[in-house]
Amino acid sequence: MASEEFIYSLAYLLIAVCVVVPPTEFRAAGLTVQNLLSTWLGSEDVYFIHYHIKRTTATVVVHSLLPIGYYIGLSFVAPDLNLQTPWEANTLWQLYLLASTIYLICASALAVYWKSHKWSCHRMARTLSYHGTSWRAVAAAIDIEFRRIDKFTSGPPGARVIITDSWIMKVSAYNVNVAHQQDCHLNILKSEDHSISHESSTGAQFLTIEVISVNGNIKPFTIRLNSSEYRDLKDKVQAPVVNARNVVITQSLTDRFLDAFREQVAHNPRYHLPEGSVEPDPCIGCMQITSNVKLQKFCEDASQGECVQCYCRPMWCMECMCKWFANRQDQRQPETWMSGKSPCPTCRSKFCVLDVCRLA
Repeated sequence: MASEEFIYSLAYLLIAVCVVVPPTEFRAAGLTVQNLLSTWLGSEDVYFIHYHIKRTTATVVVHSLLPIGYYIGLSFVAPDLNLQTPWEANTLWQLYLLASTIYLICASALAVYWKSHKWSCHRMARTLSYHGTSWRAVAAAIDIEFRRIDKFTSGPPGARVIITDSWIMKVSAYNVNVAHQQDCHLNILKSEDHSISHESSTGAQFLTIEVISVNGNIKPFTIRLNSSEYRDLKDKVQAPVVNARNVVITQSLTDRFLDAFREQVAHNPRYHLPEGSVEPDPCIGCMQITSNVKLQKFCEDASQGECVQCYCRPMWCMECMCKWFANRQDQRQPETWMSGKSPCPTCRSKFCVLDVCRLA
């Protein structure tokens, strides 16, 4: 009988851990609070704040069911413990049942309190009220910015980092930390290097960054992200990023290739726009930087080699052209990227790094 109790306890512990911290397999199967209660929660894309107010409330209640769920299940697995008649059970089990019941009642009471006054008592609503006169107006502003496609997102669903034009947010199981970009600065605390990573065969470096707001009502919080996403984060945040501890940040493979790509293009001949031609449009890849490169065959004679003359007008910036070129190479052999070939993103004419020219 003891072995059955042990097997049940081990299995329940494993399930409980997967409920609290869902692995990829559980998320893929839809066995998460968000998926199981999706009808009640609504759409995150449309009502981001209200979605997470409901999600955090449901998470608190669901997780509070786990201790008493273990007791109920064990009462069927091990009937000799008399758990179905608590007054006859061991004192320790009586105390466990009492603690589990109190925990469930407190969690349920907290959920009812949070829901009162149309969620105005929720901790997220109180946090948002520090950013304006009405938390609902702040929530509506965040909802609008979250719908935009240019937001920065990083991390797994249980510890996601979201940065919009005006807000820095960290999504966790029981809360969503929110800070206004104009009121805060970021401080790099430390880095963690891992030689093995499921995201990359070359390992990974993770940065821990503290978000500190000048608003005294907003508590500092930390975010964690891959160093390969650090450039994208800096491009999105308006707040200063302080590296007072001189943390060494490892560049991603793409960033290192971009530096080498830029260096080679700087030695290539420049392209002069014909007289009377219109000014280049914004890059069609990022729509943020004016197009500043043109593909012009310079690697060999016009009739030799695999490269072909491209007749497209300048439509891409240096960074987007580099990323396009890198994505068309063998990802398992980055040492061959500089000598590789790629089709033009517009007309598919083949070119190499020597054919990329900056506009004069």
